[in-house]
Amino acid sequence: MSSTRKITAAGASWLASAGTYPRSTLAQWEERPDAPLVLPCGTAFDVVNAPAIFGRQMLDRLWAEGPGSGPVAVFRGRVLLFVAPGTAQRLPSLLAWEEWGSRGRTCGVPPLLCHGTGDAVTAPALRAPDGAESAARDGSRWLVAPDTRHPWLPGPEVVLWAAVRAARETVRISIFPPADQGAKVYDVSRRR
Repeated sequence: MSSTRKITAAGASWLASAGTYPRSTLAQWEERPDAPLVLPCGTAFDVVNAPAIFGRQMLDRLWAEGPGSGPVAVFRGRVLLFVAPGTAQRLPSLLAWEEWGSRGRTCGVPPLLCHGTGDAVTAPALRAPDGAESAARDGSRWLVAPDTRHPWLPGPEVVLWAAVRAARETVRISIFPPADQGAKVYDVSRRR
């Protein structure tokens, strides 16, 4: 995975542009660069929130077989994929179309939470706090830090592709429905 974990000034400006008052957000970060900050979704980005292991598998697929990713963070045991605005609205219907979680089951695949317009996420600090203990305590960090003013952000189709690929690695997916356990099976191979 070719990525950077250090946020540049342009990347911080992009993150701050999500809010109503970007200059105030940047001023807060300049004052406390080791503090996380809550940012609204829906304008500069949406966020797809996945459990840590499954989120890392999606990220691995995006970098190994796909187009890469936009910024990605880890916060409280979850992977936050920063995605194109509108993805949070479209992705659930694409997942339903793929029969993700059909019949009330998720086939062992964890749910993806989509944060869009009207939602907010906690972004990790601009720089890691001093001391390894404080970094380990809250566990938030950038896996792929924003480093440009206009980062490439995957859309719903790309995220769906990565989720399906990660699910195929995690769970054996079959195109055939499960066998009816109560069905009577007759051997007709010896009939003439």
